[in-house]
Amino acid sequence: MGNSSPEPAYRVVSAYKPSPQPGMPGPFPGQVVSVRSAKCIDEVKDEINVAVVREMMDRGMQQLTGESSVLRAWRRFISPTDSVGIKVNCVGRPRVVSSPEVVAEIVRNLTEVGVKSSQICIYDRFAERLYEMNYGANLPKGVQIHGAEFTRGSIRNYDPATYVEVDFFGEDDTRSEMIAMISKFTKIINIPNMKDHGAAGVTGCLKNIAYGSFSNMDRSHRFRQTHTYSFVGRLAAVEPVRSRTVLQIMDGLRGVWHGGPSALNPRFVFYPKQMMFGTDPVAIDRLMLDVIEAKRKAEGVVSLWDRTVPEGKDRNDPNVSVYIREPGHIDFASTLGLGVSDLTKIKVKEIEV
Repeated sequence: MGNSSPEPAYRVVSAYKPSPQPGMPGPFPGQVVSVRSAKCIDEVKDEINVAVVREMMDRGMQQLTGESSVLRAWRRFISPTDSVGIKVNCVGRPRVVSSPEVVAEIVRNLTEVGVKSSQICIYDRFAERLYEMNYGANLPKGVQIHGAEFTRGSIRNYDPATYVEVDFFGEDDTRSEMIAMISKFTKIINIPNMKDHGAAGVTGCLKNIAYGSFSNMDRSHRFRQTHTYSFVGRLAAVEPVRSRTVLQIMDGLRGVWHGGPSALNPRFVFYPKQMMFGTDPVAIDRLMLDVIEAKRKAEGVVSLWDRTVPEGKDRNDPNVSVYIREPGHIDFASTLGLGVSDLTKIKVKEIEV
């Protein structure tokens, strides 16, 4: 059963115009390349095999683009003159995050294309999370690391001229402003994880680029009935985020099947050992939703789609929930033209490494 609540009145303010072919859904709508490898991570040591991850990424990029070489595949999206933002996810630190090994491999390919290190920026909302992950230790000198909020709630690094205004629950601050640094990027690469989310159902490509690029977004889920159903897609559709996010690389080496978006309880961490590549965030998220749902079913707990789950604040109990989950936010995003959510229309190319 889906969300039947009326959509709030959104007002989007942006001076940025959409590109002729926006990055989302991009040149490959409804197309996803799924690459799996049993060798990509040692579950006992929780260590990633860098060589295998490189092969997974090379194969995924070539299959997505149909190019004969890895370099030509990356050149389909990035040119030497681009300023590239890499949107990471650090909420599930230290384990279920945009893996430093994956980020480093992306940066290596960008420099192979000819992008200077100083034109590459790893970004997220919260600075302390970025610094805790220490991405810079694995990256060439000159790559920027940018966290919009050094102090939680600070708005100094957001763009007051680019925002979404909506009153959810009568809150005082009804605006969510875009991270100002985004306006300096000509291209954005999105690196989400495979995670359950207490309010949105799951958090993947859409929520990472949406809630991770705007301020004051958690106001959408302050009560049991949330507005994540529509807010995720509405934020992702704002220009220039929509047009400039040209590549989605789902890091599913590790995942979280309950308790997300954090990964505080190791019981809920699992190993999909999978990466997905595409330009369509909706299609990738729709497939990722089934991965999380299948794991929850295997664990014998309630479905993400169940809107009758008892209310409870024990986040270590998978059969209660603080919020009514809204996995339908993925379908809603498809109605905004962000991608394809109909499984019968999504074409998946599967690779085993």
